[in-house]
Amino acid sequence: MGVSYQKGWVRPRGRKWHGCFRRTEIDPGTNDPKLVTHSFVLGLKAEMSKSQAREKLEEEIDKLGGRSTGDQSVVNGAVTFEWFVKNRYLPLKEGDWREETAKVKKLLIQADLVDAFRDFRLENFDKVILQSHLNKLAKTRSRDRVLQIRSYMRAIFAEAVDQDFIPKDPARTIRPPANLREVDRTTLSWDQLRAALEKLGDIGLRDWILMKLDMSNALRPSELFPLRWRCFLEDSRVLDIQETIYKGKIRPYGKTKSSLTKVPIADTLANEILEYREEMKKEGKDTSPEAFIFQGRFGGPMDSSNFRHRVLHKLARELELPKLTFQVIRRTIATLGKTKGHPKDIQGLMRHSRLTTTMEIYMQSLEKDVRSAINSIHDELVATGTEGPTPQQPTLKSSRVLERKADGNAIVQENRRAMEQKNNTEGEEKQPSTPLRGKILQFAGKMRANGLGGEHLNA
Repeated sequence: MGVSYQKGWVRPRGRKWHGCFRRTEIDPGTNDPKLVTHSFVLGLKAEMSKSQAREKLEEEIDKLGGRSTGDQSVVNGAVTFEWFVKNRYLPLKEGDWREETAKVKKLLIQADLVDAFRDFRLENFDKVILQSHLNKLAKTRSRDRVLQIRSYMRAIFAEAVDQDFIPKDPARTIRPPANLREVDRTTLSWDQLRAALEKLGDIGLRDWILMKLDMSNALRPSELFPLRWRCFLEDSRVLDIQETIYKGKIRPYGKTKSSLTKVPIADTLANEILEYREEMKKEGKDTSPEAFIFQGRFGGPMDSSNFRHRVLHKLARELELPKLTFQVIRRTIATLGKTKGHPKDIQGLMRHSRLTTTMEIYMQSLEKDVRSAINSIHDELVATGTEGPTPQQPTLKSSRVLERKADGNAIVQENRRAMEQKNNTEGEEKQPSTPLRGKILQFAGKMRANGLGGEHLNA
């Protein structure tokens, strides 16, 4: 009977040393972890002592990624990646996610991680394997998705270390790939938005009202389509967003804490919504408080995906727009709206929890605005821009003080004018035959007049 040690034990069998240790593995029948005893040959007794056999056993256990628990068993990565994610990682995390959020996260983890490393054992992972996989994803996935997968990857392996399935975290130093695909930043112009509205006006009143409301208030489709008539407060010209919709399911909560709130709408648009309700009454449609403002074929809310393909994509093709989606409309309104109000006002319009989301993600830099800013800076630089504030007239109490200063400065100013006239005269004598043009050449002439050589101008 071999003697047991903290990191396994060694026993002789015939002419050989055998190493034994226990580790946790998954029972394929019950899918539950169980302790399994492993034994393998360490070498001939004639070639190594028992101490040497123990050292070799420890080396073999280290190669397997094992860690001693002090009870003759070794917990290691002898489990598959898929089993750990489904049985040890997700049960701890999905309780913190909303139902729809959990579905999206699980789909991403399944598609980009589990499907790639389904039967790969945790003990066999290293940072080279994980970094290579992330670099591969960067070629076909968007920037945000790659960063999400990196975050999930690090969380999964950190949890594996915390639960003693592996001794070292192979994902700890994984870096985002340098060449990530840029996210879509498409924006439209006011003329393009007007053209889309004009086109819709010839098609149908419902779609026109829906699109105009979305463009005016930058509503998310999940907030726009489940609006009911009780949400339209006609006296105060306000929309009370009370619920959202996701994949046909009405939810009493929104994307952020500020999603469900009351938002003002333009007076003209409010009157147009009233006219739209009257048209619906004439057509015999339900306009009760619980009825949906934008009803589908069977009285329920319209499907946003259907509207996107049936209306928005068609408009983009007919008007030759680069792209037209609800996300593009929200980004466009945030970008064009920065000239209509303070960034905090645009944040309120977008109903973002943080101003940085509005400024860094939605607001885009437009070439026209950049050029205007550059021209303004240049005009100020060459002293042809806007004037500063008009100097205030001196008060009666300060007039005597100013008079004394004026008397004292009179002699200094007179000497200064004399020096300037002298310098200008010397400068004219040194002027080249070619006439000077522009502020830059005048500046160069002044420098020469002050005795600075051409070497200073060429430096």
